[in-house]
Amino acid sequence: MDDTEVKEAARVYTYEDYLNRDDDVRFELIDGVIYMMATPAPNHQIIAGEIHGQLWTFLKGRQCKAFIAPFSVKLSVGEGKDTVLEPDLVVLCDKSQLDKYGCVGGPDMVVEVLSTSTSKKDKTLKFEKYRQAGVRELWIIDPKKKSTSVYILSCGEYTAKTYSDTDIVPVHVLEGCRINLNEVFSEMV
Repeated sequence: MDDTEVKEAARVYTYEDYLNRDDDVRFELIDGVIYMMATPAPNHQIIAGEIHGQLWTFLKGRQCKAFIAPFSVKLSVGEGKDTVLEPDLVVLCDKSQLDKYGCVGGPDMVVEVLSTSTSKKDKTLKFEKYRQAGVRELWIIDPKKKSTSVYILSCGEYTAKTYSDTDIVPVHVLEGCRINLNEVFSEMV
């Protein structure tokens, strides 16, 4: 299934529409436009799960917490620009940003695992929304290339560094935390 934009006679969808969706339907809302979400492939789940596991272990007993999808991140509401994303993984250090639906505002870190159906949207639309929301660290992982691009926010812009599947990558928003990419990619099927 392709990542598709749903257009209904120029209808603008709202955060309320997002909250009132059928529980079996997953979509993201970007500037009032619905983007349907396909079920993640096994390798997608393996990668996200392994990173979550490493973060979870590091964060045990600390203030910051890691959340894995499905987990809503409400970035903006109002003026026809309602935006609610569901990243693969989120690190949040400010508990006041949590509500009963997920995160309100830009989390400290977001991880997106690319898939054929979401690659373009993740690298353009969502990338820009994360930058605008002040997400301090964004990881975009390409399972096919076994590479990870890490974007660090500085003065409102991202600077990037790309890592291979043999690297151990520092998590800039979590001092002392490192993610072993060999372990992340080694379990792929």
